[in-house]
Amino acid sequence: MQPGAAAAMEPAPGPQEKYQLITRNLQEVLGEDKLMAILKERELKIYWGTATTGKPHVAYFVPMSKIADFLKAGCEVTILFADLHAYLDNMKAPWELLELRTRYYEHVIKAMLESIGVPLEKLKFVRGTDYQLSKEYTLDVYRLSSVVTQHDAKKAGAEVVKQVEHPLLSGLLYPGLQALDEEYLKVDAQFGGVDQRKIFTFAEKYLPSLGYAKRVHLMNPMVPGLTGSKMSSSEEDSKIDLLDRKEDVKKKLKKAFCEPGNVENNGVLSFIKHVLFPLKSEFVVLREEKWGGNKTYTAYEALEKDFAEQVVHPGDLKNSVEVALNKLLDPIREKFNCPELKKLSSAAYPTPAKAKPGEKGTKNSEPEDVVPSRLDIRVGKVISVEKHPDADSLYVEKIDVGEAEPRTVVSGLVHFVPKEQLQDRLVVLLCNLKPQKMRGVESQGMVLCASSVGEPRQVEPLDPPAGCCAGERVYVEGYEGGEPDEELKPKKKVFEKLQADFHISEDCVAQWKQRNFLTKLGTVSCKSLKGGSIS
Repeated sequence: MQPGAAAAMEPAPGPQEKYQLITRNLQEVLGEDKLMAILKERELKIYWGTATTGKPHVAYFVPMSKIADFLKAGCEVTILFADLHAYLDNMKAPWELLELRTRYYEHVIKAMLESIGVPLEKLKFVRGTDYQLSKEYTLDVYRLSSVVTQHDAKKAGAEVVKQVEHPLLSGLLYPGLQALDEEYLKVDAQFGGVDQRKIFTFAEKYLPSLGYAKRVHLMNPMVPGLTGSKMSSSEEDSKIDLLDRKEDVKKKLKKAFCEPGNVENNGVLSFIKHVLFPLKSEFVVLREEKWGGNKTYTAYEALEKDFAEQVVHPGDLKNSVEVALNKLLDPIREKFNCPELKKLSSAAYPTPAKAKPGEKGTKNSEPEDVVPSRLDIRVGKVISVEKHPDADSLYVEKIDVGEAEPRTVVSGLVHFVPKEQLQDRLVVLLCNLKPQKMRGVESQGMVLCASSVGEPRQVEPLDPPAGCCAGERVYVEGYEGGEPDEELKPKKKVFEKLQADFHISEDCVAQWKQRNFLTKLGTVSCKSLKGGSIS
């Protein structure tokens, strides 16, 4: 399907066909029977909401392509610009920027929909503050707060609201407002990512207590970003901005995690599956004649199979996605190339002012936070292990951390871990220490290990959860969103200050100040050293 082709909407299909369109590529549906019952009687009313916080990026094409599916199925679709939610979520959108960011979102979301051929006249656009400040809605917020426990409110927002050490009351209100939106927008269903699941089940539990109906909930999978983790506005390398130049798109795709034959956590393949295939019904792999020439795939499964069997090379896949993605981005770039929208973009997302040298203590300079998100900790796979040529207690390892080349790491583990136990195992690697030579060999990282307290000393490398891939981010619970330092400055001793609060729990889980080390698959642990330290 070419952009614009969706504008010529075909007659609405039957209930079963509508159901297939509405649910294809979703990870989960809560209320399938109710969904089918509604489709047998009338068109489904559904809404998708987006909090107007960070700049939308290319992952937003995933919900956009589902909105195209909903329209093909004859649904009545509302898009909510959740401006009040953006403020409540730890003030991700400051009050003075709220109006500007909401206007930016309106322009950019509409430009995205137009670029994939979705007719805007078929959609209803609403701002949260259009109705969330009304007397009736405010009274319902109070009614809801009288029946919701603090535990349930915190749990519901755990994967959506920014988690901080001292949470604000506003973050506890967030899930309740999202639940009430279903009633005030008069919809049958809400659509969102699977990270919203706890809010959706919260709504199903509490809306009936106010006398309101339980809604259907449709959930997209979380599409991996270019680094293999969730695509996020706060992680620059994990996402491509909608207004990025073509050379920036090429650069970011070139660095993207796309290991030959690996179809897990592959953001490049996921973008093809969830955006390009639903929009075009096909994907063309572009390659030179000497490598077999171009090949057109009409089913995603066939492309994934060929990639898994290494029939399709990562370089060809990335180049092909680059061409297809730029076709989607070109009309958006063109629309935002006018003075009015350039000015809006700069005003909504101002560049943070930097204090000049010697201006410590000005209002633009902030004390340096020593927080775990400054550490670039990743899952690594040990490719090879050799004894250091000049040191009996040191290993020299080659460790894959999802980069173009494996890193060389020197570890003092000879007396604690047999060589064969390190070979091919997954480890946890600190990647942004300043490289340093250890007996003549430069070490480009540190394998994090648990150590026993007292003698005889025991050491065990930390274990990522089973199923992790090399390069996956390891973070501390509550500090998922921060950007790691490019390189930790030795004089500032950031790692040393944080390491003082690293320890192993009684359940053998790695922690910082009682907060677990995590990947998206679960907790990081050690085999047996309860109560140990981490170094």
